[in-house]
Amino acid sequence: MFCEAAAHIPSVFPKFLPGARFDDRNAWRGVADELKAHVLRDAEAASGRSWSVITAEDYRQFSITGNRADFEALYFSRRRMLNDLVLGELVEGEGRFLPSIVDGVMLICEESGWQLPAHNSYERGGMRHPLPDVEHPVIDLFAAETGALLATVASLLGGPLDQISPIIRRRIEHEVHVRILKPYLGTHFWWMGNGAERMNNWTAWITQNVLLSAFSLDTDDELKRRVVEKALGSLDCFIKDYAEDGACEEGVVYYRHAALCMFGAMTILDTVASGSMSSLWSAPKIRNMAEYILHMHVDGRYYFNFADSAAVIDPCTVREYLFGKAVGSDALAAFAARDRATSKTPHLPEEWNLWYRVQELLTKVPLSQAEQLPAADASYPGIGLYIARDDRFALAVKGGNNGESHNHNDVGSVTLYKDGQPFLIDVGVETYTARTFSSRRYEIWTMQSAFHNLPTFGDVMQSDGAAFAARDMRAEFSAELAEISLDIAPAYPEAARLRAYRRKVTLRRGRGVEITDLHDGDLPAVLSLMVRDEPVLRGGSVHVGQLGSIEIEGGGEVEIETIEIDDARLAISWPSKIYRLRIPLEGRQLKLRIV
Repeated sequence: MFCEAAAHIPSVFPKFLPGARFDDRNAWRGVADELKAHVLRDAEAASGRSWSVITAEDYRQFSITGNRADFEALYFSRRRMLNDLVLGELVEGEGRFLPSIVDGVMLICEESGWQLPAHNSYERGGMRHPLPDVEHPVIDLFAAETGALLATVASLLGGPLDQISPIIRRRIEHEVHVRILKPYLGTHFWWMGNGAERMNNWTAWITQNVLLSAFSLDTDDELKRRVVEKALGSLDCFIKDYAEDGACEEGVVYYRHAALCMFGAMTILDTVASGSMSSLWSAPKIRNMAEYILHMHVDGRYYFNFADSAAVIDPCTVREYLFGKAVGSDALAAFAARDRATSKTPHLPEEWNLWYRVQELLTKVPLSQAEQLPAADASYPGIGLYIARDDRFALAVKGGNNGESHNHNDVGSVTLYKDGQPFLIDVGVETYTARTFSSRRYEIWTMQSAFHNLPTFGDVMQSDGAAFAARDMRAEFSAELAEISLDIAPAYPEAARLRAYRRKVTLRRGRGVEITDLHDGDLPAVLSLMVRDEPVLRGGSVHVGQLGSIEIEGGGEVEIETIEIDDARLAISWPSKIYRLRIPLEGRQLKLRIV
């Protein structure tokens, strides 16, 4: 698909600008006053703060304790501060922030390694080295982000930086060449793609930022040509793992680092190799990838989540809007424009990619007058995900397998919203640590099927790996109902002594939701249900907060477990307490009616 664009690679590349240069004062004066006020307030705050100090011991702590967050707080604070200062200088144009900008640039250039300690490895899943090797740089997600950040600074603020000293831009060019461009062309990293090996968000995310690094700087045309050729190959390796329906198996949070970064790479390529993306913008698969976030939306900040995604995510940005426009999706463009308009932080202060923030300031996004279309059902057979809705309920059933990227053992799990509020929930993932991406991943409770809306047999839960998958998944949609069914027995190991476990989930539009589980096995089965609101038992039903009730037929005495939420990442989506219901099956069939 992407390699066909090689025919459009020119011998001499045009300039690529990741925004408007400093001396284009008309562009920067045109930034909306509200955005300018946000930007200048943050730039002034940043100029009054000290830069973080990062020691070798800070870097080593990941290999000692497994803690990622402490180092990353130091690392990302530098990049966000630099972003704030650069944007302040671009919108104001008075030189007030330049000394601090130079300090930030030089500090980052002097870091021993741009890769995170958690990614300091030369092999996929290989040993994480305790310190970076300056002679053998690793290109991970954030090394590439750092290269793109500095290249964008050099491109947009080059004139004022040169007036202070030409050494600043030369230093940026040197470091980006040594740490990003040279290893990119001379080393094979797993995320670049290798035949049938499965890729994930890393491929699109890093490829976009390598392209941004190469084309925002004054690199020679031969180097640019080699970068483009390699990037096209990597993008093919990335998109091959998507079904035609465009679903992101990593969940909606990673859509923004996967499909949306593919769009960023395509935007750069279309600029520097005119016409190279023409046929791809109209490809149904790419349009489906773009619209995925639209179909995953529930209400407000709530989205259907699975894998390492959260239930609550930030509003859309100009990137989703531009992706919609590029692929001809008026629905996505209108949704993104309306969603973006609700943001309390429209200048993206937590974003480390300067290009994204520049686009946010300079792109005029009209509030669409297009009619808000009612939310629709959606089918993603490529990953076994089906979504059904009516005026009150939004329902998702997840099949697939347990060998997906950012996998949780969740084959057959159900997520349900009522009146835009979470009813049956997918908890999501805690703050990343070394254990999250290790052989001990499934010791973490949020990864286990017992903490999804799934059964456990004795003490046997689902197992991880692609072989543990749904069987015979079917979905039927009509005006009156949506019915999704599957057999989840193959997602469990032999120790579950399970022959079949047929789950049928039915949305009777306007009347409620039914879940019918048929169990054929030798061990006692207990169904877990995760809920946000406090449940109360009343006879044969469970009342979940003020949302509604679950009527139980074929179940024994219900146990309610309170789970304290004390993790910062989970706290974005959930209150301080959530709840797990444990419902034993009395016979072969358990039926739940949710109203």
